[in-house]
Amino acid sequence: MVFVNGSVNAAEQANSIEFASKIATVVGLFKATFPDLRADLKPWANDRETRDLVDPDSIDLGFHFPGVSRLFQCRSLLIQIRCHGDPDSRDRRVIGLEVAGFDHRGKQWTLSTIENWAFIGPSQPEPTCGERLKYCCRETLALFALSNSSSG
Repeated sequence: MVFVNGSVNAAEQANSIEFASKIATVVGLFKATFPDLRADLKPWANDRETRDLVDPDSIDLGFHFPGVSRLFQCRSLLIQIRCHGDPDSRDRRVIGLEVAGFDHRGKQWTLSTIENWAFIGPSQPEPTCGERLKYCCRETLALFALSNSSSG
């Protein structure tokens, strides 16, 4: 699968029906697993300072709880689907997910599927919720792995 270079918000990455469908599938997966979540396909502000801080090789989705979730110890989730690109072919493949939980104090925890799949931070989700979140990450990786293997 080929991703648009330089875009960071999921809404900007949905440049084909196939890719828009994949993003919609990821949103549906998270919402089916956590029905209270509200999806945000443009989690970043569109200003110069923010654009300088974000990873251009990621597809970013935000999810918001209706209030602070005691089970997740956060109010919002930022999901970064991390990609690695071949500069010659411009092809990109998904290499992992970075997930962060935020509340009014800032980032409370992170989870990386690239590292050791452990929650790190001053607070952490309740274990059952953490396992459900890891399930969503595994399913997202499997979805994009199918795309990568079918594109040659």
